[in-house]
Amino acid sequence: MSLQPQRPICCPRAVPEHTRFRIRPVHGLFSHSTLGFREVTRIGTTPCMLASSGQWFLCHLKSRTSLSMCNLHVFELHSAGRRPRRTLTPGTKASTRKGFAPRPQVGTSTQKKDQNDAQEEEVSGSSGSKQPAISSSGTTDRKVTGDAQSAEIVPTSRMSSNLVKRRIDILEEAEQQGQGNDETDQQIFTDMPSDSTDFAETDGQIADVGIEGDGLGLRYKNIAVDHSNKGIGKETMIDQFTEAGIGKEITTERFSKVGVGKDTVTDQFNDVGIRKETMTDEFSDAGIGEETMADQFSEVGKQMIYVKNQIGRITIAEMTEIAGEEEKKLAVVESSLDISDVEELAEAHDSTENAVLDMEESLLKQKADMEAKAQRQLLENLADENFSEGIKVFVVPQVVNPDQVIEIFFNRSLSALANEPDVLIKGAYNGWRWQFFTEKLQKTDLKGDWWSCRLSVPKEAYKVDFVFFNGADAYENNNSKDFSLPVEGGMDETAFEDLLLEEKHREIEKLAAEQAEKERQAEEHRQKAAEKAASEADKAQAKIEAEKRRHHLHHLMKLASESASHIWQIEPNFFEGGDRVRLYYNRSSRPLAHATEIWIHGGHNIWSEGLSIIEKLSHSEKRDGDWWSADVVVPDRALVLDWVFADGPPGKAVVYDNNNRQDFHATVPKSMPGELFWVEEEHRIYRKLQEERRAREEAVHKKAEKTARMKAETKEKTMKMFLLSQKHIVYTEPIDVRAGSVITVLYNPSNTVLNGKPEVWFRCSFNRWSHHNGPLPPQKMVPAENASHLKATVKVPMDAYMMDFVFSEREDGGIYDNRNGMDYHIPVIGGIAKEPPMHIVHIAVEMAPIAKVGGLGDVVTSLSRAVQDLGHTVDVVLPKYNCMNLSNVKDLHFRNSFAWDGMEINVWFGQVEGLPVYFLEPQNGMFSVGCIYGRNDDGHRFGFFCHAALEFLLQSGFQPDILHCHDWSSAPVAWLFKEHYAHYGLSNARVIFTIHNLEFGVHNIGRAMAYADKATT
Repeated sequence: MSLQPQRPICCPRAVPEHTRFRIRPVHGLFSHSTLGFREVTRIGTTPCMLASSGQWFLCHLKSRTSLSMCNLHVFELHSAGRRPRRTLTPGTKASTRKGFAPRPQVGTSTQKKDQNDAQEEEVSGSSGSKQPAISSSGTTDRKVTGDAQSAEIVPTSRMSSNLVKRRIDILEEAEQQGQGNDETDQQIFTDMPSDSTDFAETDGQIADVGIEGDGLGLRYKNIAVDHSNKGIGKETMIDQFTEAGIGKEITTERFSKVGVGKDTVTDQFNDVGIRKETMTDEFSDAGIGEETMADQFSEVGKQMIYVKNQIGRITIAEMTEIAGEEEKKLAVVESSLDISDVEELAEAHDSTENAVLDMEESLLKQKADMEAKAQRQLLENLADENFSEGIKVFVVPQVVNPDQVIEIFFNRSLSALANEPDVLIKGAYNGWRWQFFTEKLQKTDLKGDWWSCRLSVPKEAYKVDFVFFNGADAYENNNSKDFSLPVEGGMDETAFEDLLLEEKHREIEKLAAEQAEKERQAEEHRQKAAEKAASEADKAQAKIEAEKRRHHLHHLMKLASESASHIWQIEPNFFEGGDRVRLYYNRSSRPLAHATEIWIHGGHNIWSEGLSIIEKLSHSEKRDGDWWSADVVVPDRALVLDWVFADGPPGKAVVYDNNNRQDFHATVPKSMPGELFWVEEEHRIYRKLQEERRAREEAVHKKAEKTARMKAETKEKTMKMFLLSQKHIVYTEPIDVRAGSVITVLYNPSNTVLNGKPEVWFRCSFNRWSHHNGPLPPQKMVPAENASHLKATVKVPMDAYMMDFVFSEREDGGIYDNRNGMDYHIPVIGGIAKEPPMHIVHIAVEMAPIAKVGGLGDVVTSLSRAVQDLGHTVDVVLPKYNCMNLSNVKDLHFRNSFAWDGMEINVWFGQVEGLPVYFLEPQNGMFSVGCIYGRNDDGHRFGFFCHAALEFLLQSGFQPDILHCHDWSSAPVAWLFKEHYAHYGLSNARVIFTIHNLEFGVHNIGRAMAYADKATT
């Protein structure tokens, strides 16, 4: 059966100097006494820490009952100069430490006796009785008691003879009761293993404590407590408790049962130890000699052999019964604990923690001092070394890392700022492109004229660039090369470029969001203004219409009657809106005299709401003659009823009786007052106009959305068709090239000029070969999974909007596949940079709808609008015919005039289908002939126009990217530009020529195709 540790209790107390305590030895420990015994007790004292009131001593006790370990107790050493006082009352609620719950009060607090009587009750009581502890300095002390066991430490100067005599009597009585167990106990102790029994061999003097009630302790020894020694270290206490067989778990468990936390116990006992040598010295200083210790250790060895021999001679049932009794006794002891002792224990723990913290703080301070001295020596060495070599600048640390604080040192005497009173540093990071800074340097205490300042290097930096200046115009810039420091361990230049692009992307998105919000607010403001204006217009329109209806209705009411006795009648005569009336009709001698069916088609208020009355009439037997009747409901807001008769329902009637096209009208006798009716009528007309207007606006909005959606879908489909159309030669995976992604270019050389070449090299750049990083290094293509294609991978930068590439047979060039000089281009989506809009100028002689003869005019207008929708700038230059339909030109006005070939030419400007158009009008009237084509001098007239158009562009400062000429009539633009204007201010332009009709001007068409950069049909 394993040893069962009991619960330890720690109650440190202050012990003044010259304090003495008596330790009553256990009789059976040092001699083979015939007296029975149940436990072995050892006391060790250890100074824990210095305090203002004296020294704290840690006393530990180890007991054995049967094969289990009893409690580890910490006793209080009482001052020899104070009288112990006993108290049975726990700490008050006010003194209770937060986090601790007071235990139930044990015994009675009302009954008070003197100290001797109280002790007699404690000893003579049953095993479950409550025992108060001996107190010092007004605090509640503890005396631990069990079945026939107790441990006591008292000052010798206060021990009375009465008390000794009383205790001896009690011990003799207990001895007689324990005679029956002597033999068993002696055998158990003799056979006890040495590692279990050897509790405090290193304690110096073995302290024998008399146990009240067990009949063993009859002898006392006086031991002087020496305060001269210093506190025992952490290692010493660890050794002491380890040799005692008290582990971290046992100690923690015992203290947790008395309200002391696990961490506190671990700090107090497991992390603080007592060495064997230290304890030997302590007891030697206390007056206990080495010989005495040796004798006692010899006795311990003998008893250990005896206990060892007795192991296993007790039954499991007996051990279980003994263990249960010990647990009950322990519960009794625990119930007598006062909460004030726990508070004192916590205070002692706090004091220990403070001491440890003070020690750590002291060590840290010493370490900081040492580091400061080392840093100082390093700076002095660097300053001397750099100054001796004539170096103006050094940095600490010498290797600069990102996200680090560095200190830059500058020698003013070696620089151009030697005579300047102030020195400042100005700089930035990564080639002066990131986070500019300006700091003032301070004079250091290093030998020489060294100045310094601290900088915080950002994590994005790969280089620090800086110069020094005096705050005005005097600079030290390293002979115009600037100073720079490399930053290691961070991002490189490529990664920083990507970072800049991401920053730019976020900035663009932010600006776009802000712009979108501004546009939204502007649109909302515009819509509110438009709505307000439209509402005012609707109100005005409603007022006008209401007034018109009022006059018309007033005229009809004069013609209306209550009845026409020979044609129609209404019963009853007096009715109002909502009433049901019967209307009679006499069809004899009327257009419906021979009709088989008669229907009434009616309304009210001059048919203001259309047909509101539709009923079939039936033959009436109540009247003589050919009378027919029907019941109808009078509309609520009716002033006048309007109706006609027909031979069928609406849509099927053929013959009508409409009172000779004047319709039938009858006034409503009890109708709404006139003024109120017309106010409501005006409001009704206003609501109707608003509904109609909003319906029109919604239809226009839906149409615009549908058009935009169709354009976007068409654009996407067209782009995919274009990309897939060349898939037999080249394509990408994925098809859509997105900025920031890695794509694979697949190329089939068998369909190109590189067919059969042993190698194919891929050459690529971006943004129409104008990307700031320049062309990428040539990349040798490798076979793809499908044997017909070669492949190469490329990372698309974030600021790309177009990928440009060609293929070659060698790394250094050779034969190129460049798509017949046009290169391969694939648009990039999702980039932060947008393709700058191109400026396209169409020079043509037709344009729909203002000057249209054939399909040429339609193409010029539709193509220009399509290109404009892509975000490009489009202008059209056209002759100003006197036969044009100028009604389709918005904001036509005179712009300016210029002279060419001795002729003054007026320039007019206007908008056609949303396109800006410049009209050229020569003052000789060559285009004021009433027609576009059909003159004998058409070639001369259009040649003059082409030359004048190029001159207008040159003199107006235009820099078009594309000049687009159409058909034979504007074909001269191609060669006139290349021969006369390509080198005189219009050098950026490329010429595109489109053929619309080959039946006319074949010679001009052929010559234009030879000069154009691109010809289409």
